Amino acid sequence: MNKHERNKNAVAAFYDLMFNQNKPREAIDRYAGTEYIQHNPHVPDGKEAFIRYFEEKAKTYPEKRVEFRRIITEGDFVVVHCFQDWATDDERYWASIDIFRLDEEGKIVEHWDVIQPVPDKSANENTMF
Repeated sequence: MNKHERNKNAVAAFYDLMFNQNKPREAIDRYAGTEYIQHNPHVPDGKEAFIRYFEEKAKTYPEKRVEFRRIITEGDFVVVHCFQDWATDDERYWASIDIFRLDEEGKIVEHWDVIQPVPDKSANENTMF
């Protein structure tokens, strides 16, 4: 398996374990490197802070689900275009782009994201995906 496939598989497994299976500690233990740099302004920096944040989200939104629509790799980066269902009544569906940087061992060490709600109506006939 080449580096891009390895990184793509690691990010998909990490995201699924953390988000869909509600196991952020296991996801970090398996797939994160020695450091985890967070760029999302709502999530504190570091591995333990990530775990605490997503353990709380797992309690609050245990039915949340993510579906990968695209996974793109370039160098040490993996970009994931996702459809998120937070299983709530308000702002239930979200579109997100997550960018992960991996180290030489294929471990996740840095994360950026952008996210927006999927509106009920669109000004065009195209989907967000």
